[in-house]
Amino acid sequence: MPLSRRTFFAETCIGLAASALARVGSPARAAETVVADCGDGGERVRVAVIGVNGQGEKHVGEYLRLPNVDLVAICDVDPAAYVRLCEKRFRNSLHPPEYVQDVRRLLERKDIDAVSIATPNHWHALMAVWAMQSGKDVYVEKPCSHNLEEGRVITQWARKLGRICQMGVQSRSMTGMRQTLDFIRAGGIGEVKVAHALCYRQRPSIGLVETSAPIPPGLDFNLWAGPAPAEVPKREKLHYDWHWSHVTGNGDLGNQNPHELDKARWGLDKHELPKKVVSLGGRLGYVDNGDVANSQVTIFQWDDALLISDVRGLPIKTPVTYGLKNVKPMTGACNIWYGSKGFAVAPSYISGAAFDAEGRELGAWSEGSYCQHFANFIKAVRSRNHKDLHLDIEEGHLSSGLAHLGNVSWALGEPVSMGTRPTLAADDHHVAETFESFEKHLGDNAVDTMKTPLLLGRELLIDPKTERSSDEAANRLFTRDYRKGFELPRI
Repeated sequence: MPLSRRTFFAETCIGLAASALARVGSPARAAETVVADCGDGGERVRVAVIGVNGQGEKHVGEYLRLPNVDLVAICDVDPAAYVRLCEKRFRNSLHPPEYVQDVRRLLERKDIDAVSIATPNHWHALMAVWAMQSGKDVYVEKPCSHNLEEGRVITQWARKLGRICQMGVQSRSMTGMRQTLDFIRAGGIGEVKVAHALCYRQRPSIGLVETSAPIPPGLDFNLWAGPAPAEVPKREKLHYDWHWSHVTGNGDLGNQNPHELDKARWGLDKHELPKKVVSLGGRLGYVDNGDVANSQVTIFQWDDALLISDVRGLPIKTPVTYGLKNVKPMTGACNIWYGSKGFAVAPSYISGAAFDAEGRELGAWSEGSYCQHFANFIKAVRSRNHKDLHLDIEEGHLSSGLAHLGNVSWALGEPVSMGTRPTLAADDHHVAETFESFEKHLGDNAVDTMKTPLLLGRELLIDPKTERSSDEAANRLFTRDYRKGFELPRI
């Protein structure tokens, strides 16, 4: 049959990559590339990685380090992503992992035991469920879902089918982070009732255009869109900037901050959704094709605990310490836990330190490898026990769900003037300090709320048992409409 232009390009890319690899030599993986503390080997596990245009490349690198793990296939709607990966990772291999463009064809294969998903967020749940239905275990990047309902659906399928499903928050497995949380949960800083999840990542404008994003040659846009509407978005580029559109992404509250929300909830020892949520923020400081918040404070309240999420996408011009003694200014992404006898800070994925109320250090921990979380997944694949996972899908769902709740609150919000604050937990001094610092941050960046509105979200009441709200408008945003052929299977 005649080839379409797109198919011809895709097959040409694959052929060129194979030819380049064949010229280089036989495969070689030195013993030193296998990290000793990332698995003891055992039964061979055959893995495929789905989505290698960003985070998925790291997945590839980590699986290559693990003993008795075979990377047998790469799946990506963009063949150029596979070509770049081969040039970077498999130049010395005569037998690189096979390329498959359509995830449906990949999941038909019987020579794959597990898949590792690093696609745009709107695909995570559907791919995870399809993979488990095809008899495969799943490692899925954070957030594991694009909306609240999806995380529960993935969990239900994992339990029904007896599949292993881990969410990719790598700090969950890093030695230093686990030691920090062990100290906190053992009472090292007393009773912990408040946690702070910070995400200070500058996110520049993605530009403002009235034209559709250019489609890379060979990319199958129908597959890229999947469950989302098959409408090419208006923006300068298709890849990565999907994070800043609510149709495919979740903003930084659902991009970076699930890492920090997960650690914060871990330290609070909460294993259900909060009862109250409110969010304040906006896409502030610039006008572009993005439609999710770049700066956003969200308050989550349980009966006896608070979690404060503080996301800032504009430049940090005033050091932020929240008055903590002997603590360097907060940068990047980090966590704070406030206890009755002191506090703890985690400034990275692998490290943490605890202090008494006077700022005297009680302990510090710093050790870990990105590879450990992947090794933990493979261990559970071999044991067939989801309790071996450091971040089983149900816990991943709860951490992702926090981001979704905050975004739903914000999406239902109304424009307010600078200085307006929600009433939820307004008497807590940690909450007050957060909003004071947040307002200073917006002032430092000369944010004009007449040009880029500040929205005060609706305060949501949540039933943790049903994972529903008393607000029907919120419940409608807890799910989405799925395009025909890409519907989410429900139990």
